[in-house]
Amino acid sequence: MRIVGIVSPGAMGSAVGAAYLAGGARVLTTLAGRSERTHSLAWQAGLELAPDLDAVVAEAELVLSIAPPDQALAIAVALAEAAARSGARPLVSDWNAVSPATARELAGTLEAAGLELVDGSISGGPPRAGYRTRVYLSGGRASELAEAAPPWLDLRVVGEEIGLASAVKMCTASVYKGYTALLAHALTTAHSHGVLAEVLDDLHDSFPRQIDGAARLLAVSTAKAGRYVGEMKEIAATQAGVGLTPALFDAMAEAYEHLAETPLAAESPESIPDAPELRDVLEQLGADAGERT
Repeated sequence: MRIVGIVSPGAMGSAVGAAYLAGGARVLTTLAGRSERTHSLAWQAGLELAPDLDAVVAEAELVLSIAPPDQALAIAVALAEAAARSGARPLVSDWNAVSPATARELAGTLEAAGLELVDGSISGGPPRAGYRTRVYLSGGRASELAEAAPPWLDLRVVGEEIGLASAVKMCTASVYKGYTALLAHALTTAHSHGVLAEVLDDLHDSFPRQIDGAARLLAVSTAKAGRYVGEMKEIAATQAGVGLTPALFDAMAEAYEHLAETPLAAESPESIPDAPELRDVLEQLGADAGERT
């Protein structure tokens, strides 16, 4: 893909754009209505700025939608409208954390405008030199997209059915982000009761790496908590679709809603230090008592 459009250039979107730049593509985005932080991320990644979404759609051969899941449908509608105005028909790939049912809805919205969708889901952090981010793909043109993978991206085809790539994300994210919410509640409660040291010691026996990195994991996840709420709801819908109760991940959505209201949620992920103090993090997550042991 020689010309790639990114919607929108947040932390992940800008990094994916930088990966395509490293592979020799021309990468376009638009910052209309975006935050100062997003402006900075796009500038640091070296992305080419277009005046609006119509200009991105008109020039790009591939448009990637990389945004919080609750924005996925609105982006698909906007892309369909831009394609109708410009007459352009780029390949669209949605890499948002949505349910298989939502992915199929996105495909229908785009198909009505003559656009084909490749379903995608991201596993891991933003791509960069020395680190490859895994992206699962499904759909009729998934192999075409995978064959044009740039450096730093590991694109893996799941199948030709829209929704399969999203299903992978819904399953893996249920473990990764469900664990994080569970850990946040457990350690905040332990801190409040003054038994944090004992809880950490006990958990460290089974989960040494996770407990050693707990402070930064909780801090960074809380900085992203607002965007995780919609993801938990998509997971709940996915699990309900196979006959499981949605109650577990509806509750996880509530957990992230609470985290999103804490002081730490006002920070940007980039501002979190490499080794924050766990007690400081837990204080900001709402512990009402300090360590008493």
